[in-house]
Amino acid sequence: MPSPPGFRLSAATGTHRGDRPYQQDRVEVMTHPYSSGCLLAVVADGMGGKSGGRKAADQVILTSEQLFERFVPSEESAAELLQQLVTEAHLMIKLTAISAEEEPHSTLAAFLISADRRCHWVHSGDSRIYWFRGPHLIRRTLDHSFVQRLVDEGQISEAEAATHPQSNLLTGCLGTVQDPTLSSSCIEALAVGDSLMCCSDGLWHYFTPGEIGTVLNALPAREAAALLINKARLRAHKGGDNLSLAIVNIQALD
Repeated sequence: MPSPPGFRLSAATGTHRGDRPYQQDRVEVMTHPYSSGCLLAVVADGMGGKSGGRKAADQVILTSEQLFERFVPSEESAAELLQQLVTEAHLMIKLTAISAEEEPHSTLAAFLISADRRCHWVHSGDSRIYWFRGPHLIRRTLDHSFVQRLVDEGQISEAEAATHPQSNLLTGCLGTVQDPTLSSSCIEALAVGDSLMCCSDGLWHYFTPGEIGTVLNALPAREAAALLINKARLRAHKGGDNLSLAIVNIQALD
């Protein structure tokens, strides 16, 4: 995979239907067609009936592909590209509501790594992005959800949020009547040994950040993705949601 000078990007994706009757998650890692070392990873968790949720997630991925292909890293802003991705995917999902079985919505978690080792990310909903240095969590996104609001207000702990009966209630996502809630951030300089992961709640729900960091630090991206999916499936006890993840490791050139 083309990478910044002195660095190598190793990436992998994984997805599983879980114990649901159909798959509404979509995940993709795409490399830029003209800029070496530029990469975009996207996870979308669709909601809204068998066809509605899948159509919503498909629109996120399709919009991502179209915008990223036209993106000129040397001239355009990565942060503005991700903002545009949210806006345009949101509008396209609203258009699919005309023919969908139910009102379609989707979460979005995306990060863009540039050739200069900067990383911009954006998310809406409860799909997450994690940034690790070695096995240690440096930062993660905070969900746009009812239980995250309770945590922010000090009413419940992070541990209590994981088992809260209303943990699936979102306060923001794409495809809603109102403008989408979004949060964005920037990592100024990735380093060798860093790992990034975006994933749906069907994956992160079953792990502590420490567990994820240990796996990402110990295994190559593809093996880490397979292990996390298999472990999530075991921990779900045949009651698991769709799950998907994309992992990118920053490695030194041999």
